[in-house]
Amino acid sequence: MPDVSDSTTNRKLKVLVYSDDVNVRQQVILALGRRPHPDLPELTYVEVATEPVVIQNMDAGHIDLVILDGEAVPAGGMGIAKQLKDEIYRCPPVIVLTGRPQDAWLATWSRAEAAVPHPIDPIQLAESVIALLRARVSA
Repeated sequence: MPDVSDSTTNRKLKVLVYSDDVNVRQQVILALGRRPHPDLPELTYVEVATEPVVIQNMDAGHIDLVILDGEAVPAGGMGIAKQLKDEIYRCPPVIVLTGRPQDAWLATWSRAEAAVPHPIDPIQLAESVIALLRARVSA
């Protein structure tokens, strides 16, 4: 079995972070840092505040993980997640930030691979990101 760290050290993983609130985007980036786990390559971030720019970045490709704020306005992250999953072949994994833990079922509807509630728990977010990126890097 190939060593994941050897095959990916040359390429940073690109994470798109969408929220209309700059504070939410910064919380996500601070929670994850440059390298959430030593087995994974470094992360680079694409901060996005509007739905059209999310779509533009996703159409351009090269995104490894998408983190969408379900509480963003006017376009919520769950609706965007559903659109991405419906329209993009081999869409990268998506994490939706929900308003509360009870909203995780909505993230399931959106076909997101994971849901993390507000307020953002850095450990829970990092665990979700690590699991999804490990699966993507090893694929």
